[in-house]
Amino acid sequence: MNKGKFYITTAIAYTSRKPHIGNTYEVVLTDAIARFKRYLGYDVFFLTGTDEHGQKIQELAEKEGITPQKYVDGVAGEIRTIWDLMNTSYDKFIRTTDDYHVDSVQKIFKKLYDKGDIYKSSYEGWYCTPCESFWTDTQLVDGKCPDCGREVHKENEEAYFFKMSKYQDALMKHIEENPEFIQPESRKKEMVNNFIKPGIQDLCVSRSSFDWGIPVTFDDKHVIYVWIDALSNYINALGYTPDEKGELYEKYWPADVHIIGKDILRFHTIYWPIILMALGEPLPKQIFGHPWLLNGTDKMSKSLGNVIYADDLVRHFGVDAVRYYLLREMPFAQDGTITYEKIITSFNTDLANTLGNLVNRTAAMINKYFDGVIPASDASTEFDADLIKTCEDAKNKAESLMNDLRVADALGEIIGIANRANKYIDETMPWALAKDESKRDVLGKVMYNLAEAIRFIASLISPFMPETGEKIAKQLSFDNLEFDSLTFGNLKAETKIGEATPLFARIDAEKKMAELEAEFAVPEEKIEIEPYAENIDFEKFLELDIRVGKVLECENVPKSNKLLRFTLEVGSDTRQILSGIAKYYKPEDLIGKNLLFIANLPPRKMMGYESCGMILSAEHDGKLVVTTVESDIQSGAKIV
Repeated sequence: MNKGKFYITTAIAYTSRKPHIGNTYEVVLTDAIARFKRYLGYDVFFLTGTDEHGQKIQELAEKEGITPQKYVDGVAGEIRTIWDLMNTSYDKFIRTTDDYHVDSVQKIFKKLYDKGDIYKSSYEGWYCTPCESFWTDTQLVDGKCPDCGREVHKENEEAYFFKMSKYQDALMKHIEENPEFIQPESRKKEMVNNFIKPGIQDLCVSRSSFDWGIPVTFDDKHVIYVWIDALSNYINALGYTPDEKGELYEKYWPADVHIIGKDILRFHTIYWPIILMALGEPLPKQIFGHPWLLNGTDKMSKSLGNVIYADDLVRHFGVDAVRYYLLREMPFAQDGTITYEKIITSFNTDLANTLGNLVNRTAAMINKYFDGVIPASDASTEFDADLIKTCEDAKNKAESLMNDLRVADALGEIIGIANRANKYIDETMPWALAKDESKRDVLGKVMYNLAEAIRFIASLISPFMPETGEKIAKQLSFDNLEFDSLTFGNLKAETKIGEATPLFARIDAEKKMAELEAEFAVPEEKIEIEPYAENIDFEKFLELDIRVGKVLECENVPKSNKLLRFTLEVGSDTRQILSGIAKYYKPEDLIGKNLLFIANLPPRKMMGYESCGMILSAEHDGKLVVTTVESDIQSGAKIV
């Protein structure tokens, strides 16, 4: 039954390097949602692809001595290979170097220019190449990019600008009238309070200092800057141009949901809706900013040596086990973590012990007690009703949770059936029933109920773990896994099943960890340091009053996503200091620590607060790390 159309997209992956498992999470998450919607009967169109222009790509290509096109061809191919490896069911893979996309971007730019929404001016400001973003002096945090913490450099060039400010009120009105537009709720508050209410600035939409981009048709000095190029992929992939909208566009737009990382939420919830407003096109129904997948507590980084890749995990654990971990272990609105130890634990606990053992035991018992035929029986046990309720509740809850994009919770409901079915085995004790011929009908009912519970699992789990759903269906000869078939008792009895074969073989954790450590251990590298500053007089250094301060209070500064406000105990005194490290720390994690700070800097006002000093931090891989001292050093102690 066709329940209507459903258009879902990932963000397009940037072709600077091979994607790590954190990048891969997004496409697996989106695939699970797309598959579940198809499973429910929707006509789904699932779009993914690659973002291939920009200064960073040009610089990387130059370092390798190849053309930017050759560089992105290689990385885009690698990305698509990993998406295919992860068994993602995308309907289209767009590349921003595709001819049809280039043509539409140029026409979009020209339309907005002709309309008066794009104008030429000049730009002077700080530019972060990795983030492809411009920043003002006040937006920098300790002189560095507020998004990634890396070095910025001064840019002064002629550019075209988009009149974002013109559409601020219309965007705010849309958000207020459509409460589900930005999800989760915490992300919506962040966008509204930190970026929209303070005032939307006009956006730089062209560059003239490099040439790897889509040319502006009426000004050959300029290439179209990333956001109009990258964001318009969602409509261009459907055949949109300002001249002709195309059959797919008419059918599927507006998108039902854009699945994106929380770090690019601003571009999708502010720039993209305003571009669509200016074009006179409908806005997407929902933009969902998913959290990050961290290695331990850190964002993955090559220089940290903590990068994990999907193809390596698949080689060790299999596609569905990796999909399961990504989908089950990521919270709805908070960052998740991945480590080899946690993957092994998840594999053994949920997949080998709970799910695999259930299927294997049930198949083995049907083969042993009923010659491999699922029995028909009119008997019952006192435990049947609760098992049946668990199965049917899981079906309904999974559908409801998936409608709210709570994928981990939906998968938890499905594994909950396996837990309940294993308990049902313990309660009914089939091995004891098999010893009493008068209980054969009861034994038959137990076997039927277990097989039916497993059919529910095989059906419901198939969007999340497609290969596993197929293997279970094949082993127990299920011929109907459709969602609408999931009424307990619909399983066809008198069906011959296959031999019991393990779905997931339990992993020897100690042996596997030794194997992984041997393969992926990263030798310690000496980092290349920045040049030392020029020598200063020793007397000048002595003028700095560096003290130890114990953190009594630490909190986020309202209306700022960069600043933390500290109250430090300094001996018998207290100090208030503001520091731009909110991106790197949770306030509660710093309370009680002894930090070093410069005490004799003149006070300055920041976001309405007086800051009396500067907390010392060290930069590591684009991250600021506060300098701490042993806890038994007295607060107020002077560094000499």
